[in-house]
Amino acid sequence: MAYIPSFPSRLALLAALWSCGHVLSANAAGSTDDAPSVSCDVTRPAILFNRWQEDWSVLSNPCVPDRPLDGLKYIPLGADPANYLSFGLNLRERFELNNAALFGLGSGRDDSYVIQRTEIHVDARFESHLQIFVQFEDARPFGKNTVSPVDRDVLDLEQAFVAYTSPLAGGEFKFRIGRQEMAFDLQRFVSVRDGPNVRQAFDAVWADWEFQKWRFIAYVTQPVQYRDDQPFDDTSNKHLTFSGVRVERHDIGPGDLSAYYSSYDRSNAQYLDATGPEHRDVFDVRYAGSRQHIDWDIESMLQAGHVGNDTIQAWAFGSIAGYTFAGFPGTPRVALQLDGASGDRHPGDGRIGTFNALFPNGYYFTLAGYTGYSNLIHLKPSLTLKPNSAVTVLAAIGFQWRETTADAVYQQGGVAVPNTAGHGDAWTGMYTQVRVDWKVNANVSAAIEAVHFEVGDSLRALGAHNADYIGVEGKFSW
Repeated sequence: MAYIPSFPSRLALLAALWSCGHVLSANAAGSTDDAPSVSCDVTRPAILFNRWQEDWSVLSNPCVPDRPLDGLKYIPLGADPANYLSFGLNLRERFELNNAALFGLGSGRDDSYVIQRTEIHVDARFESHLQIFVQFEDARPFGKNTVSPVDRDVLDLEQAFVAYTSPLAGGEFKFRIGRQEMAFDLQRFVSVRDGPNVRQAFDAVWADWEFQKWRFIAYVTQPVQYRDDQPFDDTSNKHLTFSGVRVERHDIGPGDLSAYYSSYDRSNAQYLDATGPEHRDVFDVRYAGSRQHIDWDIESMLQAGHVGNDTIQAWAFGSIAGYTFAGFPGTPRVALQLDGASGDRHPGDGRIGTFNALFPNGYYFTLAGYTGYSNLIHLKPSLTLKPNSAVTVLAAIGFQWRETTADAVYQQGGVAVPNTAGHGDAWTGMYTQVRVDWKVNANVSAAIEAVHFEVGDSLRALGAHNADYIGVEGKFSW
């Protein structure tokens, strides 16, 4: 195992934060001596995935029980309770062991390390219309053999935007400009990339109008180019733009429907069969919902355009459907996931069939990173149990094929497994996955995930090995 400097000190820090989380949770209930004598019709906001969506103005209400450090969660700016300043913190520590990155081919080798992500933000609100949100990120790997841009970003600006909200034509208009994170749906293709250590932000202009059951969105973005040479050196990626329009409609039958068009332009694309300027027209449709004990999420995407002088004809789909046995102990849910993405069937014919997964989240399949969303057919039955309200257990088996043997096997990030294009049969292999999530309290959560990937004979003939991954994670949010 790789040496991890100061690992005990980081464990001690995380343990202290866990203890702080327990104190915060205990204080939430309040003592009987301090309990308000009148009923309170407001509650404290929950810690959200997108911290900028939290509204801490409720702390202006004296009936809300105090917690430690509430003086920093809500700092009034004048007499209007809607004018305030709020500070927050996220800390994530994850130990990962991967004994065969890239299945042991190429540069892949045994690795074990810790990744750490610290985020601090300040949120200013004015009269329920104007918001200024700034978030800093420090992401570091300790003991990792190969460090990539998604592993390390030392003290930089994660988000910094101004948002404006106002009634408009019977609906609500929202506008954001600046560095911000954006995600669509299950984050199959457009995400904040929360799985790896460095999240994905965009320097963007975002506008949407919500009217009854409709929502219309337009966005113009340049993804952030991450560097780790020195603090505050991230910049807009001048070689990549991603812009488009999106429409959403709620309550179409038992579900919600969404569709969007995006233009993806990259000046320096490199594929196995083509290099040069890349332009993709992206068309996406998704329908998701639930009825009684059944839930589903179905999405499909078409891509057209060109890479250099070669034309693009690519596609992908993702689907998952589940059934929950609500009356059984543990509330078991059985689900079946089926995904597919095109590969390049005829290298050298002037057409590129390899699907570009755009900005995937890094955990849609597993955290291990063995499965990328290109040249793929993926089938995954799973069982989810909830022994209690705080613990969720997932067990799954995944089966993976290539859509075409002419193209490579891809892992997360569009990384092609060396020497796989044009070799072997379609069967890539199968994996087992077990994950346990524990919400300790309102501020602390923990998770453990284990994945074993059994490679197929075609990969084994190239010298590939079975792969094992273990991730142990702790999160503190305030």
